[in-house]
Amino acid sequence: MSKVSKDHLFDLIKSLSKSEKRQFKLYAGRLGVNEGAKFMELFDVLEKLSVYDEHEILKHKNIQKKQLSNLKAHLYKQILISLRLNPVHQNVRLQIREMLDFATILYHKGLYNQSLKLLDKAKSVALMNEEKNTAYEIIELEKVIESQYITRSISNRADELTIEAKNVSQLNVLASKLSNLSLQLYGIFLKKGYVKSDEEYQVITNYFNARLPKFNIEKIGFREKLWLYKAYLWYSFLIQDFLSCYRYALKWTELFFENPNMIVLNPVFFIRGEQYLLEALFFIGDIPRFKEALHRFEETLQQDDFPSRENVQSLVFLYLYSHKMNLHFMEGTFKEGLELVPEVLKGIKAFEDKIDEHHILIFYYKIACLYFGVGDNRKCILYLEKIISNKSLEMREDLLCYSRILNLVAHYEAGDDYHLERLIKSTYKFLIKMEDLYQVQKEMIKFLRRLGEIYPHEIKNEFKKLHSKLKELEEDPYERRSFLYLDIISWLESNMYGVSIPEIIQNKASLKK
Repeated sequence: MSKVSKDHLFDLIKSLSKSEKRQFKLYAGRLGVNEGAKFMELFDVLEKLSVYDEHEILKHKNIQKKQLSNLKAHLYKQILISLRLNPVHQNVRLQIREMLDFATILYHKGLYNQSLKLLDKAKSVALMNEEKNTAYEIIELEKVIESQYITRSISNRADELTIEAKNVSQLNVLASKLSNLSLQLYGIFLKKGYVKSDEEYQVITNYFNARLPKFNIEKIGFREKLWLYKAYLWYSFLIQDFLSCYRYALKWTELFFENPNMIVLNPVFFIRGEQYLLEALFFIGDIPRFKEALHRFEETLQQDDFPSRENVQSLVFLYLYSHKMNLHFMEGTFKEGLELVPEVLKGIKAFEDKIDEHHILIFYYKIACLYFGVGDNRKCILYLEKIISNKSLEMREDLLCYSRILNLVAHYEAGDDYHLERLIKSTYKFLIKMEDLYQVQKEMIKFLRRLGEIYPHEIKNEFKKLHSKLKELEEDPYERRSFLYLDIISWLESNMYGVSIPEIIQNKASLKK
């Protein structure tokens, strides 16, 4: 299969809505000379293409190859200018930036008092909306004007601006240190995953404490608190302290609900906070709080002023449906959960250019688990195969690991003896290549190796042996997370007691309510 050419300009044009295309044509045609301009002809050509094809573009006699690069760059810039003028894309950040740009123009025109007046207004709006980086830039321009020209705007202006610059700068430095720490912890997570021993726990704890800047919680604002909670959250995730994850994710989301204007201004951060809150509640198995948090999240998303931009909507789909499925796993309502599958598949198709392939495969794994839960092992295997057969993606090893284990279990449950021996060997070979295996995975390897040699009348006793070993590991802080990918305990209990997996999980869930 040939690889489809990607082009930034083509992707931008294809992302435009009908109203955005209409506005661009009105914007580009505002001067009569543009009506027949070559860049508009290029726009029309690209708009009609289904895939980017330079040969097709050059068939048009007015577009020459030597001009194409400059023509594309000009068109790209004009589309962005048009989008910037669109009311849909206007927000406080752009308004502040526009005021700063206008103030700069007035300064260059020698209209210093007018410039300072506009800068003062822009600064107030910036500080009110926690845009402290821009506020610092505004203060620096104010200092330039006040130091070069005698405006006599305020007698003690120099001292006032110096104090403002110092305070804003200190907060910007703090936010930068906290955001750096958060990003560094996330990088460690991607590279090494969760801590698996007391030694690793100590290393991460020392790393975190050494880089955590000093702060006074009473003197920092929304933005600094947001990065602070985010840093603590990632530290808690790394050390697998999911109760602490819940506490800091809750602080994160409550920060937004205490400052509702920030939800509109920073919808992505809000959505991510809700994602971590729900994920933490899923990890600790708190069903009542999970349902409450999910309900409040959905209510907020339905508010009229919640942003409806493409990147926001793709994240809403990703996290909302992921956690709707998680709720069914927690409650053991697999049959009801299957009703989400058509909506999920439709969303994957709608947002395929906005969601990375890794998250799509996670959806497939969750769908496979739903089918496994209702006993439809064939469809379970079908979705697992989409993950196992994927060779183009470097994904987390744990997803591949449990996909293969569940695939093997599903084949066993389906009575597919013909493929079972081959799958046992391939799964075993894959698992032994993994580095830093959890003890749960090691016990599964031992069990899988013997599975082909166990006589039918001995299988229940082997289930009990494995169940006993895994129950001990379920209480281990470094091992219990393994059971969140695949509830192997409930599967074993289902086989041991002759009760369906949904019934087993529902009985456990009733004890938590």
